Amino acid sequence: MIDLRSDTVTQPSPRMRRAMAEAEVGDDVYGEDPTVNRLQGLAAERLGFEEALFFPSGTMANQVALLLHLRRGQEVLAPEGAHLYEYELGAPAALAGALVRPYPAPRGRPDLKALRALFHEGPHQAPIGLITVENTHNLAGGRVVEEGITRGVLEFAREKGLPTHLDGARLFNAAIALNTEPSRLARGFTTAMVSLSKGLGAPVGSLLLFPKAMAKEARRYRKLLGGGMRQVGVLAAAGLVALEEGPSLLPQDHARAKALAEGLRKLGLEPEEVETNMVYLPHPHPEALAQALKAQGVLVGVLKGRLRLVTHRDLEDSAIERALAAFRWVLENPSGQFRTKGG
Repeated sequence: MIDLRSDTVTQPSPRMRRAMAEAEVGDDVYGEDPTVNRLQGLAAERLGFEEALFFPSGTMANQVALLLHLRRGQEVLAPEGAHLYEYELGAPAALAGALVRPYPAPRGRPDLKALRALFHEGPHQAPIGLITVENTHNLAGGRVVEEGITRGVLEFAREKGLPTHLDGARLFNAAIALNTEPSRLARGFTTAMVSLSKGLGAPVGSLLLFPKAMAKEARRYRKLLGGGMRQVGVLAAAGLVALEEGPSLLPQDHARAKALAEGLRKLGLEPEEVETNMVYLPHPHPEALAQALKAQGVLVGVLKGRLRLVTHRDLEDSAIERALAAFRWVLENPSGQFRTKGG
């Protein structure tokens, strides 16, 4: 089976498994797990922050960021289609008592003029307490947000005296696509989240990065949400390997995604532009097409009327060729349901 549903489906590498088996551990709730501490220190140094904290998931890390920044009843401005709005199960309202107001972000990129126009400070509306950016932007097709656009958002936030949060679950993909360092893309944000299990290949885990002054509260909120994980160095060890070796493998993921998109175009389909490791394919019958592909040994995701195909480190070039062969078979099958261009 060729699994293109997500880059979260990867298996730990042999090096990761050895590191996990041999990890030196302690009680992380007491701050005594040396492997966790090494991971947090390396992440903070590499991404340009004073502190980092290891979390079991990106959703929990994002929600702790909101708890750190917001008072109940405040709004968080997030780009339209943002993960924390679409796919975190209403957690901002349930946990932080916060409203999420999406702001225009065509192709995942914040529209600063529209953001300024949407901003309000009147006494009859919920006060705005935080501005967020997502990079790469998942629902926009894994699109990257260039440093210049980010700088505009950060300057606007400073002008309004507001903190900022970067949902950088796939920040390393963005850095590879823009030929820059992830620390440059994270520079200036008050807090940032990066995932170790999306693209970088760890079996679990994300990191929240923040100023030292937030460290005590960040740990308190993580514990409050059930994130006190004790001898978690066995997982942090895999995260260390992911942080050390994962970024160097991302260019091949991006190249394979572009090859996949080009192959789909040759079959008469119309995938969206590819910038990182995601291929989004609009189709009038996405669920039926996904089921037909599954019968041919290819798993794909379906999001908002589009197929989502994500390349990752467990795939080889031959997997892309076999996936395209499955598409070809489905398009040419006797029923003809999927034969016409674009569906």
